[in-house]
Amino acid sequence: MDKLEEQAFTPCHSQQVLSFGFVSPLGKHSESLVHSAGNFMMVAVKRQERILPAAVVNEEVEERAEAISAKESRKLSRKERLELKDQVTMELLPRAFTRAGVQYAYIDLAEGLLVIDSSSAKRADELIDSLREAVGSLPVIPLTPKNIPLKTMTSWLTSGDLPEGFNLGDECELKALSDEGAIVRCKHQDLQSDEIQSLLGSGLHATRLHLFWKDRLECIVDEKLAVKRLKFTDIVMEQIDSQNIESAPELFDADFALMTMELRGFIQSLIPAFGGENLNAAEERLNTALVAETE
Repeated sequence: MDKLEEQAFTPCHSQQVLSFGFVSPLGKHSESLVHSAGNFMMVAVKRQERILPAAVVNEEVEERAEAISAKESRKLSRKERLELKDQVTMELLPRAFTRAGVQYAYIDLAEGLLVIDSSSAKRADELIDSLREAVGSLPVIPLTPKNIPLKTMTSWLTSGDLPEGFNLGDECELKALSDEGAIVRCKHQDLQSDEIQSLLGSGLHATRLHLFWKDRLECIVDEKLAVKRLKFTDIVMEQIDSQNIESAPELFDADFALMTMELRGFIQSLIPAFGGENLNAAEERLNTALVAETE
């Protein structure tokens, strides 16, 4: 906890383009930078950046460069233009708007798993780097299955035979393996239809697949085993809504406990569905990272 405090978020100062650091997962309801429930620990990293479009900077640079050229009857050198650009940037930064967002993640201590709520691998890496910088060392690798997700999902679509607990949804993305091959995105489709089977027969492979798991959640799984648009079903949401809790911190705690237990069960089913974890790839790690984007 003390180590996270050293990396706590502070807003961008006037000349700072980007700032990120840890904040309380409970927001204004708590100052604690770690929220624990059983074997689960949640953290949150806030990212704030100043929005200064390159076009705005370039336009101002051009105006000043033209004024100098007209006054001194000469053309500015490349070095002078770069210095002018730095000067303009420093002058405009304090007036630039800021944009902020919070990235959440939790650690399942029992499973040695770090789950990051993100649609961006880059943002997930930033969070991991923040954790690593705070605690000093954090051996983490992406979750690597034994079976290639692309081949596994293609097989599921072709045969209709999915592992226990999983069912096909109504969305998929199919690609040819060549760099310039066809890409077909299907939504609101019967994934067992003749049209889909014909596309698979022509050599396309499944790179994104909509799945349901045990009537508890639905998601998109991609070729890197990243989980996108994860959404709990009405059954789970009704369990959350039925909790007779009034205070915001207690409600957050109850929701977090239920969510993490559901996701633990899902992940414990997901990994075997792709042949189990590739232990050769994971033998040097203490934790495995799974990127999952919630809706």
